[in-house]
Amino acid sequence: MNKPLSVMVSMSLIFAGMLTLLFSIVGPGFGFRAWQLWPLFVIMAGLGFALPPLLVRDRPGLGALFIPGMPVLTTGAILFFTSVFRMWSAWSWLWPMEVMSVALGFLIAALYMRNVWLLIPAIFIGANGLLMQFCALTGWWSVWAVLWTVEPLSIGLALLAVNWYTNGPSSAMGVNLKRRSSGLLAAGIVMCLLAGVGLVESLGIALISAVLPVGWMWRWVGPVTLVMVGFGVLLWGLTRRAPVPKLAAE
Repeated sequence: MNKPLSVMVSMSLIFAGMLTLLFSIVGPGFGFRAWQLWPLFVIMAGLGFALPPLLVRDRPGLGALFIPGMPVLTTGAILFFTSVFRMWSAWSWLWPMEVMSVALGFLIAALYMRNVWLLIPAIFIGANGLLMQFCALTGWWSVWAVLWTVEPLSIGLALLAVNWYTNGPSSAMGVNLKRRSSGLLAAGIVMCLLAGVGLVESLGIALISAVLPVGWMWRWVGPVTLVMVGFGVLLWGLTRRAPVPKLAAE
């Protein structure tokens, strides 16, 4: 492992040195200075996390380094862009990329480590990051009044994805085939249904609010929804028939 790491460090230093030298020679003519390349140190730190799993392929556990590595790389890239072009205000609409980079780190780690459970934080964090990026670009932060349902929806989709990969006809993630988990499937469906009910209610309240003052409705709509979903899950659990065990062959 020492040899790949030494190669990685040496190549990173050579690249950083050549780029700094280029900026020192050519940069002043375009108004750039070599000190503006300081985010390269952050990028090199991110490569220190992300490259070892790629160089040492026989250790799946190193895939966990992608989780901190991707956010550090993203931070370095944004800092490099804002420093070189002196556009520090870009952070006001680029910061959600940090959230999405965490999701990307979990996703790459899930593929590298063949751990399907890492898809749950990847999908949940990624969905929130995409929504935050949309709001940061458009300034429409008020849409959270309706799109908050992305929270239960992303959890439900993540649980369904884990259930599908774990019990699918082919082991795409390299996991062993197991019995279908009715609890995992039911939890995913319930969360998706809760998201659908919440979206319909939020849209309805938003439309009615344009005509009538219905602020008082928020005091009971949420609790009533949770109670209804709880009773639905309880009823489903009480009425579901237990599987009949097969008689052993004589």
